[in-house]
Amino acid sequence: MINFSRIKVYLLFCFVLLAFLSCASLSKQTATDANSITIVAVGDNLMHIQLIENAWDANTEKYNFEGYYSEVRGAIESADIAFINQETLIAGEKFGYSGYPEFNGPPEIGTALTNIGFDVVNHATNHAMDKGEDAVLAVIDYWKTQPQVTLLGLYDSQEARDAQKNIIEVKGVRLGFLSYTYGLNGKKLPKDKPYLVSLIDTDLMAKEIDALRLRCDFLVVSMHWGNEYEHTPSKRQEELANFLAAHNVDLVIGHHPHVLQPVRTMARADGGTMLVYFSLGNFISAQNSRPRLLGGMMRIKLKTDKDKHISVEEAELIPIVTHYEEGYKAFKIYFLDTYPNSLALFHSIYRDSDPILIDYFIELIKTIIGERQ
Repeated sequence: MINFSRIKVYLLFCFVLLAFLSCASLSKQTATDANSITIVAVGDNLMHIQLIENAWDANTEKYNFEGYYSEVRGAIESADIAFINQETLIAGEKFGYSGYPEFNGPPEIGTALTNIGFDVVNHATNHAMDKGEDAVLAVIDYWKTQPQVTLLGLYDSQEARDAQKNIIEVKGVRLGFLSYTYGLNGKKLPKDKPYLVSLIDTDLMAKEIDALRLRCDFLVVSMHWGNEYEHTPSKRQEELANFLAAHNVDLVIGHHPHVLQPVRTMARADGGTMLVYFSLGNFISAQNSRPRLLGGMMRIKLKTDKDKHISVEEAELIPIVTHYEEGYKAFKIYFLDTYPNSLALFHSIYRDSDPILIDYFIELIKTIIGERQ
């Protein structure tokens, strides 16, 4: 039985005026306790064409995306499990590199995610079919070259989907992962390959969740859901959250709105509690609206006792900011508590008439977390 009675949700700022928030630095923590498991998760790795172009290194004539993540890399590497929603395809040059509305980038994006420590990558998004069936298969083939990473949401056969081998054992605890997306931007799956991308279908989800629930100790479901740019969960998100709680999911990681949404705990059918991060917002993007530049890193800490009972001792939401400068240059992700005002003044969206950017982000976070129930 999972015991969530000690859950606390933190915002980790190091600002004097926000003394009620924790000042711990996530990047300095390490996952060394034999009885604890640390899981981090981030939202949408939304690779607009500007991000792809800026990653080209003329000296080596190769793409290198790792620099974008250097400020948050330590937090990812130090976690036992790190999850990311890879919003866009990484099918390679054959399918053409492109941004909105039909995305595709180089596989070096995946290489960067692997190198900085991500263990679980979700591709069940509304952009999964942007370049068609062959591009999906190319993405699957790429991740087969990275066996240390668990791919979610894409399958190259019904047998692969039925097998659901996405269980990771950490310190004797079996962590199970599933993922689903609300749709494919109007595109359809091939009639002979309905398994290709995991779509939200509660009948099928019930079967898959219930089956995996029996095989794991802690069950995580990634949900691509909600309305874009809305900070409040939609009615459909609420309905699906209740459905997941009825099937005794432990943790829900939400994405797609491209902005932050609240964190909640919900009662489960078995008497336990489910933790829901409705949306972690963007991890990185070239979007130019201030709310879409503020994302969140989930960090939870599981503890196991001598009887192998699992409890969630900590649950945190750490604000992150995507920085870039005029002309879509100098992209980098920062923790909000280490994002200097001196740098924020050079952000492309900064205007003299605007409120100070960091203060805006702080007030936005307070408003969103204030919705927590």
